[in-house]
Amino acid sequence: MRIYDIILKKRNGLENTRSEIEELVMGYVKGAVPDYQMTAWLMAVYFNHLSPGERSYLTHIMLNSGERIDLSSIEGIKVDKHSTGGVGDKVTLVVGPVVASCGLVFAKLSGRGLGHTGGTIDKLESIPGFTTSLDADRFKRQASRIGIAIAGQTAEVAPADKKIYALRDVTATVEEISLIASSIMSKKLAIDSDGILLDVKTGRGAFMKNFEDARELALAMIDIGERGGKKVGAVISDMDQPLGRMVGNSLEVIEAIETLKGNGPADFELLCQVISERMLIIGGRADEQSAPGIVKDAIDSGKALAKFDGFVAAQGGPTDFSTNYRKYLSPAGIIEEVKAECDGFVSGIDAEGVGLVCMRLGAGRKTKEDVIDPVVGVELVKKIGDRVARGETLAIIHGNSRELVELEKKALTETFSFSSGEVVPPPTVHEVL
Repeated sequence: MRIYDIILKKRNGLENTRSEIEELVMGYVKGAVPDYQMTAWLMAVYFNHLSPGERSYLTHIMLNSGERIDLSSIEGIKVDKHSTGGVGDKVTLVVGPVVASCGLVFAKLSGRGLGHTGGTIDKLESIPGFTTSLDADRFKRQASRIGIAIAGQTAEVAPADKKIYALRDVTATVEEISLIASSIMSKKLAIDSDGILLDVKTGRGAFMKNFEDARELALAMIDIGERGGKKVGAVISDMDQPLGRMVGNSLEVIEAIETLKGNGPADFELLCQVISERMLIIGGRADEQSAPGIVKDAIDSGKALAKFDGFVAAQGGPTDFSTNYRKYLSPAGIIEEVKAECDGFVSGIDAEGVGLVCMRLGAGRKTKEDVIDPVVGVELVKKIGDRVARGETLAIIHGNSRELVELEKKALTETFSFSSGEVVPPPTVHEVL
């Protein structure tokens, strides 16, 4: 079949076969199919969507275009986690050590941050000496030896997705749920895990702004994973305000450590608890009744914190990092409070706005080439539902440029909204699927 006919078929609302999608995608990767034809097909998908079968075909074709990491030589149940991205989302730094300390193998490829959302790799690289550049053999050896390994994604994983996503980004075809689901799962399935937990964010600071879209995306990814023979679960979590109180790379590492010590903010502790429980259930280490107690014991006993330290040391960081992190993580040069200008209750915190403040301070990237400043960011003293008096501290800004700090203090103040009456905070977890 001609590429023209494949496009025409999708434009007319009909389903493409696996061989048709493969001819199109692999032809594009090899340069035989030009940008304009792939764009035409993507636009047809944008308006007509992909069926569950087409989603699965596209995912596995992109997956098979590059390197796969075979974990079959590692004993035990291997689990992975994916977040659709948010502000203050340092969940991986807690749940990885928790589930590994409970007997699962947590082997994960993570990405860097871009725009207002942070990346796990950037957070980890704020730890002195820590390396995320692990080749496949070292990655597998470490996962087998201590039960946890986190490395940066390589160009060899799903290169077809990388090329197609770059085209989607400039042709207004990013925001289509079946394409998003296929893109995410092509990279998740490249790691041969037994189970995957998806943390799908919804709210102002998330890619999926409303709950219905987030739920549809979660169900699409679950379906793709199950068709690929994996156990998959999802948690739909809130991103109407930043998660926890710290936003910024080394600040979030500190908050993750304190959470592993049992001293984390309530919303962050709750989400880590729920995600850890679901991962243990997916991995067959617990059931609905026993999972909460097993996770709590991993924290209370110090097992999860010890696993975190072993993980940091294995990847080049200090051996005593959780005990002496303040020795290793230098504070920002400028630390200033942002004060409330009225009395009332915090009714909203624009998560995306906070993320953009942090990005402009240097904690994130406008382009992939930007260099990260690991110590800058924002500490939220007040969250939605908290009472506040005029002159009271709302947040603390951490920066290394006086000019940037002065500019961003005003922008940070504007991310807060207030009410004269009491406000109920949004739920941290909207639904478990």
